[in-house]
Amino acid sequence: MSQITTHVLDTSIGKPGEGINIKLQENKDSNWQTIGKGMTNADGRIADLLDESTLLSPATYRMVFDTGSYFSGQNKEAFYPTVVIYFDVTDNSHYHVPLLLNPFGYSTYRGS
Repeated sequence: MSQITTHVLDTSIGKPGEGINIKLQENKDSNWQTIGKGMTNADGRIADLLDESTLLSPATYRMVFDTGSYFSGQNKEAFYPTVVIYFDVTDNSHYHVPLLLNPFGYSTYRGS
């Protein structure tokens, strides 16, 4: 399993957010560069954003969720076309970054 994982739950339907494209990015020389990407599976999860052996250096990273395409694929209007979550990696532990999502709001927390 990757050091960084995510899970999306679509709270408007009470089901996993399947088929959401996500990018994991780091800031290099004032530019955000993609270091991992994937699409949520049927359970709304991505467990392999990074190679299992990759450990991130302590820094601020971000995950970019393409929520606009997800909702438009369901013929739903949504207010947030993209959700960006910034988080700090401080050590070599596992970081789970879940997203609770609906067409007009979202929240996140550090999961386990």
